[in-house]
Amino acid sequence: MNVNQVLLKPVITEKATIISEQNKYVFKVATKANKDQIKEAIKAIYKVEPVKVNIVVVRGKERRLRLGTGFTNSWKKAIVTLKDGDKIDLFETK
Repeated sequence: MNVNQVLLKPVITEKATIISEQNKYVFKVATKANKDQIKEAIKAIYKVEPVKVNIVVVRGKERRLRLGTGFTNSWKKAIVTLKDGDKIDLFETK
């Protein structure tokens, strides 16, 4: 799997912003990606050394449609812990 296909996009939520103060960053990743591939993608793209990678599979939620119910797609997110002093600039605050 290509490095650019592993990391899909950063997850920017209130909870993700709070844990970024602890050097933890959240990314939406490909469903077939494993921890080693995610670690290599972080090294290649952001030029930082991840200490730990945790993976969570987010199940799809049930949604109502016109004539019944359906589900949104399931997806995988990775919580990447960096060494002290390392930082990823996902967005700049002024």
